[in-house]
Amino acid sequence: MDKDRSAPDHLDEAQIEASIMELYQNVHPLFKAYEVGYSDGDIYFYGVPLVDRRSIHNALWGLFAAKGYRLEIRSELGEDVLIASPIKQVPERIWINVALAIATVFTTMFAGAAMFGVDIFNNPGDFWKGLPFTLAIMFVLGSHEMGHYLAAKKHGLRTSLPYFIPFPSFIGTMGAVIKHRGIIPNRRALFDVAVAGPIVGIIASVIVTIIGLSLPPVEFSGDPGTIMIDIQTPLLFDAISRVMGSSSEMMHPVAFAGWVGMLVTVLNLLPSGQLDGGHMMRAMLGENARKVSLTMPLVLGGLALYVIYVLEQNGGIWLFWSFFLLLFAMAGHPKPLNDEIMLDKRRMALGILTFILGIMCFTLVPLTLVVN
Repeated sequence: MDKDRSAPDHLDEAQIEASIMELYQNVHPLFKAYEVGYSDGDIYFYGVPLVDRRSIHNALWGLFAAKGYRLEIRSELGEDVLIASPIKQVPERIWINVALAIATVFTTMFAGAAMFGVDIFNNPGDFWKGLPFTLAIMFVLGSHEMGHYLAAKKHGLRTSLPYFIPFPSFIGTMGAVIKHRGIIPNRRALFDVAVAGPIVGIIASVIVTIIGLSLPPVEFSGDPGTIMIDIQTPLLFDAISRVMGSSSEMMHPVAFAGWVGMLVTVLNLLPSGQLDGGHMMRAMLGENARKVSLTMPLVLGGLALYVIYVLEQNGGIWLFWSFFLLLFAMAGHPKPLNDEIMLDKRRMALGILTFILGIMCFTLVPLTLVVN
């Protein structure tokens, strides 16, 4: 074995040899290497595959990624070559995450202050009164994304910290997202990362709802022309209310943050496209999940028409999401690198339970804006 075809003089040959030998031990049982080359950080194993390329890739991808290398198998001038290329780490610009989080603190605080009856335009200095809502909503949304983040890290996947999205709306935000880089190694990793967000998010929503319902409801008489939010509560929220003995038609903004968390859970668990529910369904059903994904926009469209024309209520949210999901569903879902390993029974049961919890967070008409 030629340990180095073209190693530059300025590199530490001992370090190069150590990296080569470490990878060689993983490669050799699947790919009989008779020569090894090194050039500009890439390690080349020339040899004969002992199994098919797909099996080699599936077996070695995770091992190489854990050591900081990207794996590629190809033919060069009639020779089979396995190439290990260093993964270039994209520097995290944490300041963007921090800046967006700070901006979201202010936008949600203004929204929360309005829920406490503060006239933001005439008394902008009282915006701090919305702090309880800010803490609650950011805890709910942040917990959801951190669930994804921690599960991704457990599987050795590269993902960003949560990005909060400030937006001047009645809740002051459009939620939070994380950015995944690279491919998904297998269906189990896909499922674990996808399910972690909704599960942690539901737990956070329940905690916030319990705290909110234990606080006295905020009641204030709005002036004529004041816009009020009339919400329908889902089964999970109603169950918590009964246990807490809460029967007031008004609620504390912290409890409203718990309600928002449940609505976010429903939307994320829609089994279509690259939503959490779409990822889970893809992991659970494989390629058959595409049929479910393409059906969901039609289901939501029909639901929207039923709410609008039969119930004569606001079904705009489902109409919007039917078009939104159609774009995602048509784009399809990226295939995991190893799509052959089925989910175990424990994961399948957890997936079914999570979808059931999602149904318990669903309401036909989540909210309606009412003018006094």
